[in-house]
Amino acid sequence: MAHNDTVQAAAAAGTAGPVPAAAERLYPAERLDRAADAAARAGLAALLLTPGPDLRYVSGYDAHETERLTCLAIPARAGGGTAGTGAAAPFLVVPRLELPAAQASPAGSLGLEIIAWDETDDPYALVASRLHGSARGRAIGLSDRMWALMVLAFRDALPGTGLALASAALRGLRQVKSDAEVAALRAAGEAIDRVHRKVPGWLRPGRTEAEVAADIADAIVAEGHARADFAIVASGPNAASPHHAASGRVLQRGDVVVVDIGGTMPSGYCSDCTRTYSIGEPPAEVRAYYEVLQSAQQAACEAVRPGVAAEDIDAAAREPIARAGYGDHFVHRTGHGIGLETHEDPYIVLGNKTPLQPGMAFSIEPGIYPGPHGARIEDIVVCGHDGAIRLNTLDRGLVVVEA
Repeated sequence: MAHNDTVQAAAAAGTAGPVPAAAERLYPAERLDRAADAAARAGLAALLLTPGPDLRYVSGYDAHETERLTCLAIPARAGGGTAGTGAAAPFLVVPRLELPAAQASPAGSLGLEIIAWDETDDPYALVASRLHGSARGRAIGLSDRMWALMVLAFRDALPGTGLALASAALRGLRQVKSDAEVAALRAAGEAIDRVHRKVPGWLRPGRTEAEVAADIADAIVAEGHARADFAIVASGPNAASPHHAASGRVLQRGDVVVVDIGGTMPSGYCSDCTRTYSIGEPPAEVRAYYEVLQSAQQAACEAVRPGVAAEDIDAAAREPIARAGYGDHFVHRTGHGIGLETHEDPYIVLGNKTPLQPGMAFSIEPGIYPGPHGARIEDIVVCGHDGAIRLNTLDRGLVVVEA
């Protein structure tokens, strides 16, 4: 343990360099306290956050996902104390070889105790011992995306402790975005809009869906994303499959093409936007139901305001589609939350009675898929004090590409 003490002293002395102001705004230090409070409200003894969106949200640390344990432990804060003091202090356990990366991340500037473990150590026992038995007989919240091998290891290291999802505590925090988070999502939306503006130039008869998807993926990165997460290019009959993977199908004159694309920005925040294209003049029936689809998407956006239940936005999109006789061809929810994950709370779907709050960000993406073609329109919106704020500003009409 002497090695760990040395590491803690070095971190406390300011080994980490300065964190850019943008990162401080996106990942403020007070989130540790807010997470500790939320854990207490959820009835959890602590939160254990491994690499993924939960860890990054609370600490700003975008850690590698490997079999070696990296874990931020946040004991619940009871009685209005401070999460950073005494036995209730949070701590970050990292493999020694990843200590420099952890210290250089925003987590290194939080005043957070960082404990490095060596290859022959048992990091799970280390975490358990530092919780001082306070979790026995209670439940601990584990990152929703924690690997099963880590869940089982914590189960063995913490006998008598229940295991729950960290989202029970963090959901309410993560789904309401700060001004800095909204700005990051807006930048992501602007970047993906720039990619969509280039798509018509790639939709040429004789090219394959996969070739177009590759061009899109390159452009997603070129337009400012850290990585491309997906590029759905669904042409002809494939347009009736909402999650079609780009294939070797060759584009043809008269094809309707659904293009759903997104990526992750350097900030960690995601983009997601869908537009529908036609190579040459589309069939008349596509024109007819596309008008219905536009009305549905507009109606759902107009329904967004604080206090409205998430399921009511879904209903607003579904009603005009059902009235026009296409209800059976709208086969998915109207939307999903977005932030550090492409899909997160709140989900815009029947049964979700969560009232919208200013700062909630989510997609509105109704679709109609009657076959042998289909269409979808997707924008990311933020619930503002007076209604929806669209983060994607491209025209929502059917884009006809000259064949």
